[in-house]
Amino acid sequence: DTRAYYPIVAISPAIFFVTIMSTFRGYFEGQQKMLPTALSQIFEQLARVVVSLALVLFFIKNSLELAAAGATFGAAAGAIAGLLALLVIYFRERKSFDQNIQDQDFFARQSSWSIALSIFSLSIPITLSHLVMPVISLIDLTVVPMRLAAAGFDKASRMALYGQLTGMAAPLIHIPQIITIALAVSLVPAISEALALNNRDLVRYRTFLAVRLSLLLGLPAAAGLSILAEPVSLLLYKNAAAGKPLTILAYAVIFIALFQVTSGILQGMGKTQLPLLHLLLGSAVKVVLNWILIGIPSLNIQGAAAASVAGFALASLLNLYRVKETTGLKLDLSKFLLRPLFAVAFMSLAVHLWYYFSMLFLTGTLVSLSFENANTAATLSAIGAGMLLYFLALLITGGVDREDLLTIPRAGQKILSLAEKLGFLKH
Repeated sequence: DTRAYYPIVAISPAIFFVTIMSTFRGYFEGQQKMLPTALSQIFEQLARVVVSLALVLFFIKNSLELAAAGATFGAAAGAIAGLLALLVIYFRERKSFDQNIQDQDFFARQSSWSIALSIFSLSIPITLSHLVMPVISLIDLTVVPMRLAAAGFDKASRMALYGQLTGMAAPLIHIPQIITIALAVSLVPAISEALALNNRDLVRYRTFLAVRLSLLLGLPAAAGLSILAEPVSLLLYKNAAAGKPLTILAYAVIFIALFQVTSGILQGMGKTQLPLLHLLLGSAVKVVLNWILIGIPSLNIQGAAAASVAGFALASLLNLYRVKETTGLKLDLSKFLLRPLFAVAFMSLAVHLWYYFSMLFLTGTLVSLSFENANTAATLSAIGAGMLLYFLALLITGGVDREDLLTIPRAGQKILSLAEKLGFLKH
């Protein structure tokens, strides 16, 4: 499609600026300074939105192609803004950074060539890991419609089902990753630092906290998305049918979170090739299961969702096994899994009942909202209630304790005091 020419040209400068920006972000994150990255992301997104909207509004009356180019140029503008923010911080703080480097004289000096080789040996497997999923998506683009055709679906139905999976359900499972990706990024320098200090206990402690947090976040997010799959799809897309693949695909959230966190741990230990290998194995399982399950008419697109869950499950569990083997991590099943699972089960039942009775009330004779408005109110209130009830269930079962609450920035002490007053935790 030749109409894509101008958008591609407009977005191409972003490659250069994103590369430089990523280098500076890595520089700060390597020192466990996450604030510069956060600030640059704010400036990046603000510039992206403002520039994209301004250019679209300017060009839309004259040319759709130029309007699309203006929208894509927002990515380049955002990268420039993010890079400028990082440069300002870098030059303001450069003296203190240089002094810190001079103070760390216990590290042996290396030549620039040896440092470059080390960077390449570590970064190439990580880069390849990020290329695996786009390649698998390209394979899915061919395999999924082909197998749906074998299951007896016509072209329109195949495209509709594929769109429900990739365009509607898949983006929703990436929302919880906002936290786990940030956690994985911060883990790499944290684990590397502990290893450099030859402090194996610190490695185990940070690994323990990270894996546990990934489960505490992933389990309820997966259960909530699965239970409210159709209401959420109706709320966001006006299409409840997208909830069918999401009901199954939601459970990939658990394993994606675990994979990201354990990958950060392994990468921090210099074992960057292991997450790549495990992801390749998981992807191979996904492709095979796609071929088998999608061809079953009763499963169809839900088979693709199940294949994705199985692939991520294998990759994450292989990662976890190597983390345990390498760090000597011991998992307390009660605190790691059983108590959070009990809290998730309680939350799931409560969310289901909350949504059901809310819909009965909001569409009844007393309130009489339209089904769409009632679904919006019931879904949002069920999500809020689920979050609160899950947290309370964790407190009651001992899934989280005093030490966990105190790790929450700023609000931790207040939450702890409130929990003690309400009797959820003993003084």
